[in-house]
Amino acid sequence: MSNNGELLQDNQLKRSMKSRHLFMLSLGGVIGTGLFLNAGYTINQAGAGGALLGYLIGGLILYMVMVCLGELAVHMPVTGSFQTYATRYISPSAGFSLGWMYFIGSAATAGVEFTAAGILMQHWFPGTPIWLWCAVFMVLLFSLNALSTRGFAEAEFWFAGIKVLAVLVFIVIGFAAIFGIIPMEDRATPFLTNLAPTGLFPAGIAIVFVTMMNVIFSYQGSELVGIAAGETENPEKNIPKAIRTILFRIIIFYISSIIVLSAIFPTSELGLLASPFVTMMEIAGVPYAAGIMNFIILTAILSVGNSCLYASTRLLWSMANEGMAPKVFGRLSKRRIPLNALIFTMVFSLLSLLTSVMEADAVFVLLMSIAGISVTISWMGIATSQLMFRKRYLNAGGKLEDLKYKVPLYPFIPLFCIGFCLLILVFLAFDPTQRIGLFCGIGFFVICIAFYKLRLEKRSDVTVGVDVKPADVKPVD
Repeated sequence: MSNNGELLQDNQLKRSMKSRHLFMLSLGGVIGTGLFLNAGYTINQAGAGGALLGYLIGGLILYMVMVCLGELAVHMPVTGSFQTYATRYISPSAGFSLGWMYFIGSAATAGVEFTAAGILMQHWFPGTPIWLWCAVFMVLLFSLNALSTRGFAEAEFWFAGIKVLAVLVFIVIGFAAIFGIIPMEDRATPFLTNLAPTGLFPAGIAIVFVTMMNVIFSYQGSELVGIAAGETENPEKNIPKAIRTILFRIIIFYISSIIVLSAIFPTSELGLLASPFVTMMEIAGVPYAAGIMNFIILTAILSVGNSCLYASTRLLWSMANEGMAPKVFGRLSKRRIPLNALIFTMVFSLLSLLTSVMEADAVFVLLMSIAGISVTISWMGIATSQLMFRKRYLNAGGKLEDLKYKVPLYPFIPLFCIGFCLLILVFLAFDPTQRIGLFCGIGFFVICIAFYKLRLEKRSDVTVGVDVKPADVKPVD
């Protein structure tokens, strides 16, 4: 390895991401459609109390997932991340299935972001079709991802910085409006009247678990810390730092935003596609609020789409190098970019063009459901991988003090994480709008396992990656 941290092997990605890139990539990956457009929908469905409870439970699950991923990523900082960990510590068939499941979910999320961006463009160009803007943004983000990893990371750093600042400004103005410091146009000072006990859980407690898929979708992207580990300088130091700083910031952003929105708007006013962030800034009297906030939200949404393309592409590249995807996706361009994998990922994002023949809100909910279910199953895979890794690490003679980053309260945290995620999937079966997505997701996972067992299990070119330490921790299928 050279002094600047770049890997010199012919078919390896460059370790060109610095700590600040990793932090902003992961933080920016969860501040997009899930917050700016989906938060209002969650409040509308579950009530103010239900939304707060849902995002707090989701934050707890997120914490458990991230510490499990942290232990694995510091021990084995590879680009394949949890797909590689599942392959090595659960079974190759599990790694194959989780890899393809997350790939499709992440690529579908990019489609969600393109759809949402097209919807927002209606503010400036109401006469143009949404699918046309989807296509424009797909070309734009494809071009950005086809550049060097360092260029992508630098651009994402600034994109994420803009939207983080915007959320902080929104929260400050929102609380000022709640307590009457800033007068609200055509409205009495809301204080906390909209958070009266009668409006906290208008549809009951059970609806919280049904809407949890919206919450999981919103928090999706935090696991980019693991995927980016293979291109990060000094992963033993930077990954734990990123995990510590990201978790509480994400939860604070979401919980504070939910409180502001719930206090200012009655639950019935918060819908799916109209962003309450823009509306609140307008009635607070912020000059040019609609145009400015729409631009910031557009930047945030494209930033998440950008991150999803990055994650999907790197995961597909890693699977190709392990024989779990066609070898053509494992090739790198002269800029050390998995260009073939990027092109294939964009194919799944073409689902956003369904807005040309379907209602935009229907496409949005469909893609969101696909993405949320895939990430829930992937989070279960991360926790299970950590559970199996720790057991095999100790059985192989490894010492806990030698691990640079450890999951606290083992094995309770990974077990609780698996249990919570499983409970969310069970509740989805009782929601007719998401039931088909659940069955399709589970069916796809089972098909992947069957395909691996029948077609790939005996092939000699299917590998399980390279372990780091200790070397005698071996996978068992």
